[in-house]
Amino acid sequence: MERVLIVDDNPDIREVLGTYAAKEGFEPITAKDGFEALDLFRKTSPAVILLDVMMPGMDGYRVCERIRSESDVPIILITAKGEDYERVMGLDIGADDYIVKPFEPVELLARIEVVLRRAGKSEMHLRYGDIQVDIEKHTALKKKILSISNLTINIESYSVYVGAEKLPLTKKEVETMWILAENPSKVFTRDNLLDSLWGQDYFGDSRTVDSHIKRLRAKLDKVDHPDWEIKTIWGLGYKLELNV
Repeated sequence: MERVLIVDDNPDIREVLGTYAAKEGFEPITAKDGFEALDLFRKTSPAVILLDVMMPGMDGYRVCERIRSESDVPIILITAKGEDYERVMGLDIGADDYIVKPFEPVELLARIEVVLRRAGKSEMHLRYGDIQVDIEKHTALKKKILSISNLTINIESYSVYVGAEKLPLTKKEVETMWILAENPSKVFTRDNLLDSLWGQDYFGDSRTVDSHIKRLRAKLDKVDHPDWEIKTIWGLGYKLELNV
């Protein structure tokens, strides 16, 4: 049974969401604040997280940022406000979706289903434009490792090394590096990357890609890589540019 972690400081909301989640076959796990949420996330490995934004102590944005630095687990933010800047902030720190209170439980359950389906597909497939690549077949029949200068990507073990240092990348970040490195100097539009990494049924928009690349670059910038970089092609998207 897949677990759903429900994080909200309102006990009534935790109870209602937990009841609906249980009816849909999930095992609900509840946390009353951000600190408890982080602890339960690490102990229970939930399949999806429903995360309230406005909480005392540690708000949902900070919790999302902490979790996203460790995992690609789908996160749906729950907020009482629907302003664009809040939505952008949520995407910028790595949320997969957001929903505004009040909402119908059926809508939330539909969004859970979508992010879970998308997460499941991303583990097995990458999409390059109109071509979908099955990761298991790809690694079995073709190369499993890409090397460019001091960059080494192993798609089978989902590991990325720069020189001798292994980078703490999430699965989606590794997949991003693989797509870009397998096609150096090719420009991928934001929509290309969005479809490849999140799937065509994703509720969000291309700003998700910008936030994702921003987090990835922050990790890459902690090590030296003078011969290559992820370059922004303004108005188009991104590419892995070789400086040799």
